[in-house]
Amino acid sequence: MRESIRQFVEIVTRNLPMEGPVFEFGALQLPGLEASPTCGPSFPERICGMRYAGRPRCGQSADLHHIAEPAQAAGTVIALDTLEHVEFPHKALREIHRILKPDGIVVISSVLDFRIHATPYDYWRFTPDGFRSLLAPFGLSFVGFAGIERFPHTVIGIGFKGRPYALDGFLTDFEPWKTRWRKPKGDSWKDVVNLFIPPLFVGLDRRISRLLGRAKTHA
Repeated sequence: MRESIRQFVEIVTRNLPMEGPVFEFGALQLPGLEASPTCGPSFPERICGMRYAGRPRCGQSADLHHIAEPAQAAGTVIALDTLEHVEFPHKALREIHRILKPDGIVVISSVLDFRIHATPYDYWRFTPDGFRSLLAPFGLSFVGFAGIERFPHTVIGIGFKGRPYALDGFLTDFEPWKTRWRKPKGDSWKDVVNLFIPPLFVGLDRRISRLLGRAKTHA
């Protein structure tokens, strides 16, 4: 688990009523990352697994397209940096909605500005609007991000199946987290330039290069 996401989970568990049982989908520890932090210590009761890459670190494997659990079996569902690897994520969120209790919560995160990391499949990159679409089945949702607004590196979301919860405490902790993780790699000259040029001109140099290349080909 990325350190930024581990800290995000701490904020969620500190401020929202995470009822059990907690199901964590996407807990596979990849080779070389066995020592990286997970959210396990936050939840004493959980089932974890994923559909796409062998035996998970704990519990059992699970296909998020067809979750083998009855309706209203989970109090909380966690799917962190997992949905980019799920072929049909809207179907997965409908399944998660089905297995949640009437007042259940789902917590999700994914990447946008991030390298391809096939394990073995890497299907999607999500914008905040994409997460809002995924969380549409829920009565109330919160979507946020970390990084540059035009191109964040991380998108997070929380879906509330039933009654809404007060988010004041969560938002108080979320804003410093968002600021802390805005630029984990530091500013580059391209990032600075992109803050001041109109969106119409972003990537203009690449488009001109492609056009010149085509012109040379047809000459």
